[in-house]
Amino acid sequence: MPRKHPPEFVLTEEERRELESWQRSTTQKVGLVRRSQVVLLRAGGLSLRRIAAPVGLRRRQVEKWILRFRAYRLAGLADRSGRGRKPFFPAAGGLTSGQTGLRTA
Repeated sequence: MPRKHPPEFVLTEEERRELESWQRSTTQKVGLVRRSQVVLLRAGGLSLRRIAAPVGLRRRQVEKWILRFRAYRLAGLADRSGRGRKPFFPAAGGLTSGQTGLRTA
């Protein structure tokens, strides 16, 4: 049974302006610009498959960003905190007096 793509959604004028400004920005993170492009193309009526190739994502990734946008609007496109590898060395404030935090074998 084929999967159905998320239903259409309508952007407010303010959201459209913000997404378009992210597209023109040279200082925004690449991921955020890509996500804004996904939302703008979807709002334009393109299917998930038609969006995936030019944006450089898989269809399931496109679907994920569309669903996050529908749930949280612009805030849903931002990177979530707590992702990635945790720091290996402790913060400088956590050391006792006389320790540098680095040890030799």
